[in-house]
Amino acid sequence: MKVEENFSLKPYNTFGFDVKAKYFVEVNTINELKDVVRTHKKEDLFILGGGSNMLLTKDISQTVVKLNLRGIEITKETDDFVWVEVQAGEVWHQFVLWAIENGYGGIENLSLIPGNVGTTPIQNIGAYGVEIKDVMVNCKAISLTTGNIQTFSNQECQFGYRESIFKNKLKNQFIILSVTFQLTKRNHNLKISYGAIQNTLEQSHITCPTIKDIGNAVIAIRESKLPNPAEIGNSGSFFKNPVVDKKVFEKLHQVYPDMPFYTVSDTLVKVPAGWLIEKSGFKGYRIGDAGVHNQQALVLVNYGKANGNQVKKLAEMIQREVRKIFDIAIEAEVNIF
Repeated sequence: MKVEENFSLKPYNTFGFDVKAKYFVEVNTINELKDVVRTHKKEDLFILGGGSNMLLTKDISQTVVKLNLRGIEITKETDDFVWVEVQAGEVWHQFVLWAIENGYGGIENLSLIPGNVGTTPIQNIGAYGVEIKDVMVNCKAISLTTGNIQTFSNQECQFGYRESIFKNKLKNQFIILSVTFQLTKRNHNLKISYGAIQNTLEQSHITCPTIKDIGNAVIAIRESKLPNPAEIGNSGSFFKNPVVDKKVFEKLHQVYPDMPFYTVSDTLVKVPAGWLIEKSGFKGYRIGDAGVHNQQALVLVNYGKANGNQVKKLAEMIQREVRKIFDIAIEAEVNIF
């Protein structure tokens, strides 16, 4: 392992901020990672995955560890299901494409989500009616305190909406090494009613969709409204969709009858944060090179020379205005450092 000093993280975060790491090391094997954990206090490590779900507002004084663990292995198989263990450094979308090409269903709705496999349980990533908790069996992780490897079951991960035990009780205490998924080989549970999937399939005259058709539809939808980080710096959806009390929603719905919503339970309703931001006048809004994307208000962007603090201030401005107009608090989905 080679340790770099004063290392630029510009290529390693999808916002493209030129933030410096005091020390930087790439880890390619579990043994190398164990060496790093053994020789550093957990407070001195900053774990970097795909760099797609972070807002870096300052230089990193810790040792930044770029996790490059790779590999996809089928560990168990029946006529109906396949269990696949995927190493943390695999690119999530590439794994989704692998699963689709092999006829394995369950994650096609999660196509084109940026980032690596290792971050998916932390965030409980989700899109178009599917979340990681729906397909994950367990994950292996190494303790930053003891160096021991532990397996966490789906239940032990304590998943919530864009939440897990790794973002709360065990935050900064473990590094995900691999994730095992249970995918379908036949009788796939196709989910096409969420968002624009159904309309996209109909426009292509597809009446009996396959998992590949659904994956392609999701890719087309995301490409039509989400900017490519390779072309303009962003981290995808910046805010979580807020979940509000049904009575609160009903009062708002009388004032804003066009407000979209998704029923969560008998007492809770989810409202699209992008709609709230757009209605607050921020779609396409820009201060210098920090802005809100002109096609999707949920995405904050770096037009070239913005820094993390400028994007953070814009996010806080949006949060204040949404709260002022709708009395709804929207939380950042990205991790802010």
